[in-house]
Amino acid sequence: MSLLKVEQLSKVYTNNIAALQGVSFQIERGEIVGIVGESGSGKSTLTKLILGLESYKQGCITFNEQQIPPKKRADVRAYRKNIQMVFQDTNSALNPKLPIGKSLLEPLNNFTDFTPSYLPPGKHTNREKAERLLEMVGLEKVMVDRYPDELSGGQKQRVCIARAISIEPALLVCDEATASLDVSVQVRILELLKTLQRNLQMSILFISHDIRTVTNLCDIILVMKNGCLVDHFQLSDLYAPERHSYTKALLQAAML
Repeated sequence: MSLLKVEQLSKVYTNNIAALQGVSFQIERGEIVGIVGESGSGKSTLTKLILGLESYKQGCITFNEQQIPPKKRADVRAYRKNIQMVFQDTNSALNPKLPIGKSLLEPLNNFTDFTPSYLPPGKHTNREKAERLLEMVGLEKVMVDRYPDELSGGQKQRVCIARAISIEPALLVCDEATASLDVSVQVRILELLKTLQRNLQMSILFISHDIRTVTNLCDIILVMKNGCLVDHFQLSDLYAPERHSYTKALLQAAML
């Protein structure tokens, strides 16, 4: 049973622009899947539909065999717990008036009946929970009392990742999560995501315009152009002769 399945998904906006045209793919449990494409390829629209932020009339999205967006309130809550998002803009994602510790615990405070596996048995203070999350993403415990403007871009993204994994989602969606970071910081964030995916046994959907970033992280790669899925392959087949011409063009551009 696939964790996430997208079948013949299409989206047409009121101005008759086809943002998506018959997109189909699936994500298995424990997979890291990358979607790559230039601006206007349909990546953002696809992300919104998967998250249930926009509606669609053609096609189907299922998560754990439940249609997305869910119809029942209990199903909506379960879905929001099991799929979490990491955005590109950390300044918008983190409340500048809240210390890091409080921002980290927002998901856990919304799901008080959830007991994280990364905490040892017993009761824990909010500070202890926040410090453990910081440790998991390679940050020092003392940052629990700091504010976002005291952190670097890479540190803020680690905080956003820690917050997203705090309730151990089945699927972590990363939308251009490394695009605004320096290359060396990007590499370390990708390594962190690999480690967390392995330790927490979650799936990751990584969305980017940069094929180099996607190939450094993902097992499966999807290539989008003009709302269509034009290529779909295993990382080991990246340079296979049957790759789509657009995929080859992205690879060629990445080598410049």
